Amino acid sequence: MTVVITGMGLFSPVGRGVAATFDALTTGKSGLARPPEGHPARESLEVAGLLPPIDPRTVAAGPETKVLDRIVVLALLTAADALADAGIEVGRDVDPARIGVIVGGVGGMSTLETQVVARAARGRAAVSPYLLTGILPNMPSARIAIAHGIRGYSSAVGTACASGAQSVADAVRLIRGGEADVVICGASEAPLFPTFADTFGNARALARGWADPTRASRPFDSRRNGFVLAEGAALLVLERAEHAAARGVTAYAEVAGYGVTTDAYHPTAPRPDGAGAAECMRRALAGGGVSAGDVGYVNAHGTGTKLGDIAETTALATVFGAGGVPVSSTKALTGHLLGASGVVEAAACALALGAGLLPPTYHLDDPDPDCPADHIRVEPRATGTEFALTNSFGFGGQNVSLLLRRTAGARAAGPHR
Repeated sequence: MTVVITGMGLFSPVGRGVAATFDALTTGKSGLARPPEGHPARESLEVAGLLPPIDPRTVAAGPETKVLDRIVVLALLTAADALADAGIEVGRDVDPARIGVIVGGVGGMSTLETQVVARAARGRAAVSPYLLTGILPNMPSARIAIAHGIRGYSSAVGTACASGAQSVADAVRLIRGGEADVVICGASEAPLFPTFADTFGNARALARGWADPTRASRPFDSRRNGFVLAEGAALLVLERAEHAAARGVTAYAEVAGYGVTTDAYHPTAPRPDGAGAAECMRRALAGGGVSAGDVGYVNAHGTGTKLGDIAETTALATVFGAGGVPVSSTKALTGHLLGASGVVEAAACALALGAGLLPPTYHLDDPDPDCPADHIRVEPRATGTEFALTNSFGFGGQNVSLLLRRTAGARAAGPHR
């Protein structure tokens, strides 16, 4: 069964919406900056991928505006964008029982921190009765279902930085299994608060010491010294191709295959030989019925950490041969949105296939000799390839690869209506 992407809701540090996102990724517009005065994580982060202030009243009314965690606000905004982009109104264009929603992510950790601090300062009476609905990881999915009257399958995925990509893989499985015609899938993350930032900072995993914050995220570069923590949400509308055709809409791309594996090696470090990642990519290719030689682009996980970049490069060489496929990491501009990164990057692949233009890894001034690959650098590269692959790897050894295929008459970066 063919599963296609018919809608995208993208809200990342480089912008909101399909057109703004792809324009930024192909022109080098960075979303990285120093947290401003008054930002809760200013003392914890030298640089971050920031979104503008968001008024919860744009998605809710009354007392609820005071209890919605930022992950829920972002999820509701991007779900509305994705459905509008797909031209879908639940109940009119799809049976409410035949549409599902799967949103991954870490959960509402900022609500938890705020509540713990409040209890420590003022006692048990300070704890909000809405604490649970602020921190539960299924709340983005649940709130989306409530807002749009979705009565089909609903779940949350919590596989660290692979969460969003795994949500897409789970959505493909759901549609192919006949349980849904349409699934909203992706992730929402709001990690820019002190405790969460400090755990990465104390592990020396974050980029540091850069005079120009826009150049702090440097995947595969010899001078890289960590990743840039970022916030945002990205949701895709996946749809059974026949269902989309009956609605008369054109898809962005097909999700042709996926791979999901586990390293079974270490809680935080990847396997140095990249064996789990390589097997994950092979499974994605097999699921799409293609060979490595058919793939003309890989959007790498490429966070800018020493161990991660080298392990992924090793895995790519295992599957595609040394320098055997064009590679880039768009995290150079967006920073690392944790679980939401993989969905932004899947969207980037779909748009790149449709436009015939591959985004580069910006700020890759001096490629690390331990990361030999056909790096796309400096400017976008024209392509006629039909297939692209995107990788997402998470703590716990979680590996997810998504294989995308260009569809006939693929949509450009713009809405149906």
